Amino acid sequence: MLGSSEKIERLIQELSKMPTIGRRTAQRIALYLLKAPRGEVTSLVNALVEMKDNVGYCAECGAITESDPCAICADPKRERSAICVVEEPGNVMGIEKTGEYRGLYHVLHGRLSPLDGVGPEDLSIDRLTERIKALGVKEVIIATNPTVEGEATCSYLAQVVKPLGVKITTIARGIPMGSDLDLADEMTLARSIQGRGEVK
Repeated sequence: MLGSSEKIERLIQELSKMPTIGRRTAQRIALYLLKAPRGEVTSLVNALVEMKDNVGYCAECGAITESDPCAICADPKRERSAICVVEEPGNVMGIEKTGEYRGLYHVLHGRLSPLDGVGPEDLSIDRLTERIKALGVKEVIIATNPTVEGEATCSYLAQVVKPLGVKITTIARGIPMGSDLDLADEMTLARSIQGRGEVK
């Protein structure tokens, strides 16, 4: 590549592998890092290595944690009769910021997407049913993203969970269709939790 170097090109290629980062954004980040003080770049590298070495997923709910089980699952004050099912760990962070929900969570780590080859066996649905039975859960709140795949996942989960005899609710849709829970503001998420409705 004219006016570049192999090492810059390699960094651009690596950055481009990250979600939502295209080649142009990767190039801007690479050039920013090239100009940045060495200490800033070293600090970034150290933060990445520390995260990779010390952060994982909770064996109970699948949320991001530095300890296992996570602080939410280990908290005796959390309401154990309700589980909020979300697609990704970032959704847990968003809902927690609202302060409106005091139950447990279950992270699917994805959503049903036949076109992408993602089926029920690729999500932690079996673990969810195990937890519902073991904890004596009375309500399952399905908080999948308002997308076609999210809605399909919600419908499938309702079919799987209904025979277990628990109340199934879904968050109110104050979030635009096609959006993502991670992008919703705290007030919208809070109202979605408060206004959840039962899945028939």
